[in-house]
Amino acid sequence: MMMTINYIASFFLIVLGFYTIVTKYNIVKTVIGLSIVDYGVNLLIISIGYVPGGTAPIFTEGEINQLSYFVDPIPQALTLTSIVIGACVTAMSMSLVMKLHESYGTLDTREIRRLHG
Repeated sequence: MMMTINYIASFFLIVLGFYTIVTKYNIVKTVIGLSIVDYGVNLLIISIGYVPGGTAPIFTEGEINQLSYFVDPIPQALTLTSIVIGACVTAMSMSLVMKLHESYGTLDTREIRRLHG
């Protein structure tokens, strides 16, 4: 039941982020939508990698038996990498938004398209 809630929440975040990206004309809201999609994908990756009753894959040779369940560290490492990349993409996007606002005086994509030609 708990994992179902994680999957529903992750798909909700992904859909909400894509909805925001597609329907909003403010560039800051578009960047926020991109971040929401990133959070949803991170939650999905962590939920897929979850093993009920699993422990950290840190062990010595004598501790392993047939009943040992270990959590796969790959999804956790990918999510950690994704968090860092997402923060960098958000920072870079916001710096580009600031430059667009300096150049065009607006954050509305319809106005920027009209001004640019």
